[in-house]
Amino acid sequence: MSRDVTRTDDGRWLVVGGRRWRAADPALPDDVRARLLHHLGVARSAVRTAGSAGDDAALAAARARVQLAKTGLGERGTAWWDQDDDARRARWEAALAALDAQGG
Repeated sequence: MSRDVTRTDDGRWLVVGGRRWRAADPALPDDVRARLLHHLGVARSAVRTAGSAGDDAALAAARARVQLAKTGLGERGTAWWDQDDDARRARWEAALAALDAQGG
């Protein structure tokens, strides 16, 4: 099953199945985007594993990692279009530092 994915004219939002989702920050360097997406994938996998195991503490930690990765990508938190270049860089650098310190 494939879904139509469109981007709003301003590039700020993706529309999937009629639902609007904030797009990742287009200013992210490719290597930073790749690292954040790696962390996001690992965290989402941990959410599934912890949920299946019924481990509430691990589930909460995994969800926090998802939040951190998505914030680093600019998909959550202060909208990237409301931040200047320095704030945007600080956002993704802080997220990567925290995620790297947690491993994965």
